[in-house]
Amino acid sequence: MQISGLKYGAQLLELVEFPYAPFLTADATKEEIQNLLNAHKKLVVKPFFSGGVGKKGKAGLVRIVDNVHDALLAKRDLYFATHHYGSKTVVANGVTYEAFIPSEIEVYFSITASTLHRKPIFTISPWGGVDIEALPESKKKVTWIDPFIGLKSFDVTNALMDTGCPEAFISPLVVNLPKLWGLFDGYGLTTLELNPIRMARIDNRIVPVACDLKAAFDQDNPAWKRLGLPSTIFQSDITPFEAEINQLRTYQGQSDVLELNPTGTIIPFMFGGGANSAATETLGSSAIIASDFGGNPPYEKMYDIARIVFKNWLSRANVLLIIGGKANNTDIYVTFKGIFDALRDYVAAHGPRPVYVVVGRGGPNLIKGMFYAKDILDTLKLPYKMFGYDTSMIQVLEYAKQIDQWWADKGKKEYEKKKV
Repeated sequence: MQISGLKYGAQLLELVEFPYAPFLTADATKEEIQNLLNAHKKLVVKPFFSGGVGKKGKAGLVRIVDNVHDALLAKRDLYFATHHYGSKTVVANGVTYEAFIPSEIEVYFSITASTLHRKPIFTISPWGGVDIEALPESKKKVTWIDPFIGLKSFDVTNALMDTGCPEAFISPLVVNLPKLWGLFDGYGLTTLELNPIRMARIDNRIVPVACDLKAAFDQDNPAWKRLGLPSTIFQSDITPFEAEINQLRTYQGQSDVLELNPTGTIIPFMFGGGANSAATETLGSSAIIASDFGGNPPYEKMYDIARIVFKNWLSRANVLLIIGGKANNTDIYVTFKGIFDALRDYVAAHGPRPVYVVVGRGGPNLIKGMFYAKDILDTLKLPYKMFGYDTSMIQVLEYAKQIDQWWADKGKKEYEKKKV
């Protein structure tokens, strides 16, 4: 669950009284646009995308205008702009007109939940406005935050001094940036990023002004609901595959999926939130989808899920991965029967498809489920490796990554030679 831009991001910043650039939405009148131009001389016109979408500037989707005519032309061009972001193509639905804030520097600031440190960290640089990853280490500072204490002024001061921030801008940032910890900690956020923050001179004062925002939320933390944001803003464009799978919500158990990388090579059937997080992070761009098929789904649902997944992705995959922790209530035999019956039926309809199967699972009827899978895989003459609940989930994921690489390099060729 993510949002980007000021259209809804301003609502978050107002909660902690952090300054942001004045803006108008797509329904603004010519008079309103002209009044904003009169006050700020220039406007920045950006397309609005649902969900968290970045790198609009690099894609040429940000326009700076100084008159109403050009502002309306930018609206026409960007209102339904298409943007290739990550592995997806997304379509805008509206624009924002944001005041252009003159500034001598641009500041990058973010707070995120670090999987490496297992605690929050903040990243800051007075050389923002670009991809933070592209900056040398000397120009940015990453510091962990004690969640019991929060972000303190001296943390920000030390970090800015270490990055060579001009002295005149340190005090205004030290006064305002700690406010963002209350937003991050109080409303279920996992990431809060402001890039850029521009340093405006207002009445002989320097004021940090947020000119763009990206936020990600933990959907399992109900605190985000207190923001009153409409749930539709978290929805990015849904692919045909996602739409087909998500129709199965009417069944018992979870069925939501997210298409991560259509050019990936591993199909991961993930059972449980822990498996989803671990697999998505460990497999990276190799994972075609992210999913959580837990909640003890019945056979009919699991079969339909697998049928749709195989129809869309099996022809291009190297590895079929079934991963989850030790289940309490999910019947492993039922879920395995659904998956492997669908695999058998796919091969019957479309012919053999070379793929390596890796299983890491635990729970009720595990052995019965594994024997059922073994019988079908042996019949289909597909290679496989199965791990029980006593094997680390991360170890299974790393094994799947190695098999994926080996299968691409030589494993598939060796398998096809043996079949001949």
